[in-house]
Amino acid sequence: MKYAIVFPGQGSQSLGMLSDLADNFSIVKDTFTEASDALGFDLWQLAQEDQDGLNQTQNTQPAMLAAGVATYRALTSETELSPVCMAGHSLGEYTALVASGALDFSDGIKLVRKRAELMQSAVPAGVGAMAAILGLEDEIVVKVCADYAGEGIVQAVNFNSNGQVVIAGNKEAVNTTCEAMKAAGAKRAVVLPVSVPSHCSLMDEAAAEFKVAVDSLELHMGNTDVLHNVDAAKATDTQNMKAKLVAQLHKPVLWTGTVKTMHAMGVEKLIESGPGKVLAGLTRRIEKSLTANAVLDSASVSTTLEEIK
Repeated sequence: MKYAIVFPGQGSQSLGMLSDLADNFSIVKDTFTEASDALGFDLWQLAQEDQDGLNQTQNTQPAMLAAGVATYRALTSETELSPVCMAGHSLGEYTALVASGALDFSDGIKLVRKRAELMQSAVPAGVGAMAAILGLEDEIVVKVCADYAGEGIVQAVNFNSNGQVVIAGNKEAVNTTCEAMKAAGAKRAVVLPVSVPSHCSLMDEAAAEFKVAVDSLELHMGNTDVLHNVDAAKATDTQNMKAKLVAQLHKPVLWTGTVKTMHAMGVEKLIESGPGKVLAGLTRRIEKSLTANAVLDSASVSTTLEEIK
């Protein structure tokens, strides 16, 4: 069976995540210890005991990176994996790069912590917003955003599946546009509980600062191709990879296109490595012939390994 491994992004975290996996695979806590050493505080304890701390962007991003890598390492401790490709949603793209061997884990942890801090400081609390628009064609969502004539900006930023697009921008602009989306026929327009309007032009300044951090990194062409969010394609070289990481901060996430590219590459199953089931849930909405497994505990590790063997 041909499969791809995908990694979730911010929003899939939950208090106590991976506790069952950690009880059965020592590599899980070992991975979090590595991450804690890079950050200078106990990331595992935070993920298990501190809900408010876990939900702060500067902690969520390294915690999700560590969780995705820990789950992937638990899988690889049981069998040699040979995915066609990898990808991750937003923050998950960094997890994919670590898993593929393109980015050192410790460097990745520090980088996403920096990314989160820049994103949080780019827009003051309460100024930005994001909302999920359900039941409209991508093109209509883009047009309704473009038609907004008030103050501030609003843009389509996450193309998650057919009929599910997330918009982001200034709070008032997003709220006004949500009403316009409903008038255009959206089934629902739901404001999301996030503090940062990710992947829109409000992140332009943060992206310029982030470029400094990315340019100082040592990256490699990994052992497995990683499809990037900004164009649903693999990088041609490490400089191109760096450019895509910087662009991802203030450009849309093309997840629908990424899954369609995987399907065109012959992928039959997506394996979501890390907490939650968000990406597994989107898969069949994008391409009905694909199946998906969410790996988040020891039982799902066993089931997945049986299927791909």
